[in-house]
Amino acid sequence: MNRVVITGFGVASPIGNDEETFLNNLKEGNHGFGPITRFDASETGISVVGEITDFPLEKYFVKKDTKRMETYSLYAIYSALEALEMSGINTEEEDMERFGVMIGSGVGGLGTIQDQVIKMDKKGPARVSPMFVPLAIVNMAAGNVALRIGAKGICTSTVTACASGTHSIGEAFRNIKHGYSDVIIAGGAESCINKIGISGFAALTALSTSEDPARASIPFDKDRNGFVMGEGAGVLVLESLEHAQKRGATILGEVVGYGATCDAYHMTSPSPDGEGAARAIKEAVKEAGIDPAEVNYVNAHGTSTQANDKAESKAIKAALTENAYVSSTKSLTGHLLGGAGGVEAVASLMALQHQFIPATANIKEVDPEIEVNVVVNESKETQVNYAVSNSLGFGGHNAVICLKRWEA
Repeated sequence: MNRVVITGFGVASPIGNDEETFLNNLKEGNHGFGPITRFDASETGISVVGEITDFPLEKYFVKKDTKRMETYSLYAIYSALEALEMSGINTEEEDMERFGVMIGSGVGGLGTIQDQVIKMDKKGPARVSPMFVPLAIVNMAAGNVALRIGAKGICTSTVTACASGTHSIGEAFRNIKHGYSDVIIAGGAESCINKIGISGFAALTALSTSEDPARASIPFDKDRNGFVMGEGAGVLVLESLEHAQKRGATILGEVVGYGATCDAYHMTSPSPDGEGAARAIKEAVKEAGIDPAEVNYVNAHGTSTQANDKAESKAIKAALTENAYVSSTKSLTGHLLGGAGGVEAVASLMALQHQFIPATANIKEVDPEIEVNVVVNESKETQVNYAVSNSLGFGGHNAVICLKRWEA
């Protein structure tokens, strides 16, 4: 069995697209929310989202890339290249047949699907773009990253709704642990801030209708009323400890556990008792080989919906002890759907590196039915040796990873 370490990460998010900006906003509790600018959303009843407004497209792309790749793919490639640079890996010196990519997405090219269906309806099938399928299919974030860097090992895209990013990291961890790969770029990416994306989730009454950006995404608050749609990507470079040490890499953290379960309860609602999520947390902690009391921080799925936050708090309480601090960084980034697990893995890693608990921002009163130790409004400096990151997706999908602080 191989130990699996993290040697690089990259992020594109509403609170920053580089390590310093993302970390500062995470520590300071600065959210990335504002009005929808990409279309007239007045009929949807939704006004607040987490758009990426300062994406450095020119760093790795030329204009024609935006016509040949969907936005979620661009976010994934950007984050992967940032992570690869941080890792110090020279792909010309690697066995690229043992170098993989596992980047999930919940929906993929939804904007392309929306636009091309409208075009077909108005102008006929002959006007559908020949790039429709390559732009729309969910696996192309992973495929485009592999193409960009020449990765010829495993290349997959896990699709488990909002658990996609965490499932991808967990499966990459297991793949390296059991010796099938040396290096895998893993995470999640999403871009669904478009008319059909907002309209669809609004129809489910899943989105916050608040017009105040500071009170729209408020996980665990008694007045929470839905999530805020975010966008972006988060990826990690995972490699075996032996491989990392052999090349003299700087090790940032270690993946030590992974849990994956299903509620088998409802299409969109979590099991109210949190049983499925609790089992996933327990599985991750068991594989890590630690006592539940050793988990210092839980980066909760924490969507800011009534059903999720209540059920997840029950799961955390059942699986861990009251020693664990809990927060939801979706209070800052919004919900990135399939990209959430990737970005939240980066946030959890930063908590381990910098020894702090990110706060759940803009909370006025924690719901009395939330019986876990929620860190609110101000980040907390404390010892963090083990962090758990939860992702729970429509369909009853539960994915949990356990990360460990690296000490040489």
